[in-house]
Parts: sequence; structure tokens; C-alpha cells
Amino acid sequence: MAPLGNEPNPLTLFPTPKLMTPTLLGRWQTRLLLFLTVGILLTWPFSVSVDGPFYSVLFGIMWWGLVWDCLYTTIQKFRWDRDWPAAFQLAAGLWEAFFLLLPISAFGINNTYFIDDGSFSIFWFIIHYSVVWLGIFTASQVLMRILFPQWRFRGGRWF
Repeated sequence: MAPLGNEPNPLTLFPTPKLMTPTLLGRWQTRLLLFLTVGILLTWPFSVSVDGPFYSVLFGIMWWGLVWDCLYTTIQKFRWDRDWPAAFQLAAGLWEAFFLLLPISAFGINNTYFIDDGSFSIFWFIIHYSVVWLGIFTASQVLMRILFPQWRFRGGRWF
């Protein structure tokens, strides 16, 4: 029997800090990765079949989400487990959509910073946003954990 203190430490397999909850940098990197892969792939069918500024909306959602991540990280620090459960992520998706549509409805389509033509439709926005958001949510909850198991142990960071 080995003396106490000589047992192998299973955490030494991971050379990076053992952050289980995403850091702000990890959130940003994950958001950019998912939007630039899953988001673009899911937006492509909309862009070829329906006339509308779908890629502009996609990138508007992505950049707006980077700003929201600062607030989410701050709120997360007040939770006892410092985690952001999936139910909160679902609510955040509705929240982000609302605050993306707010400037569109308040200032008009042509005055927003990411939509430059008059082909915007709220119906197609809701359909496109729902498909892309649920695809990214599913990818972050399932695909990322299967393909990149150490991603969670790095605080969501890639670099």
C-alpha cells in the first residue's frame, strides 16, 4: 500500500487552471466559435431561400451577445455555485432577442447599425433567430461537451 500523499492526482491530466464555470474570455471565445460555425451554417438556408439581411442579423446578434456576456458574468458571480444553468441560458436567449428588436422598432429598419436595407421581416427574424439560437444552444450543451471534453475545465477558453 502506498503511503498517504503519493496517490496520483487525477487533475494533473489538465495542465490549465481548473475553472468549471466559463470566464468572460471563455464566454467570448465560445460565442464567437459557435456563431462563426453553427450560426453561419444555420443561416445559409435562410439566405438562399428568403430575401432578407440574415447574415447582418446574425452578426448583430453575435456582437450584441458579446456585450451581454459582460453582464451575465457579473450576475453569475452572485449565484452560490457561480454557474449559469441551462434555464437561464434559455431566458437569456429571449432577453437578447427582445433587446435586439428594440432598436429596430424604436429607430426603424434603416437606422440600425447592422441592417442596411428594407428587407427586414419580424416574422423571418423570429424564425431565423429561433433556429440559430436553438442550434447554438444545443451545440454548446451537447456537441461541445462531446467533441471537446476539456473545454469546460478551461473556463470555456480555447486559447
